[in-house]
Amino acid sequence: MAKIYSDYTSKDIQLNPKQETVDFLLNYSKALRVNCYKKMKFEALLN
Repeated sequence: MAKIYSDYTSKDIQLNPKQETVDFLLNYSKALRVNCYKKMKFEALLN
């Protein structure tokens, strides 16, 4: 099998997201609700 991974590791990356991006993701995750019913998942965005 061919090597599909590079030697570049994720710990070499320095991520510096903007505060607006962090706030958006946190607010989205707070509003997202996943309901399970008989092995089905329903996603609702509560705004």
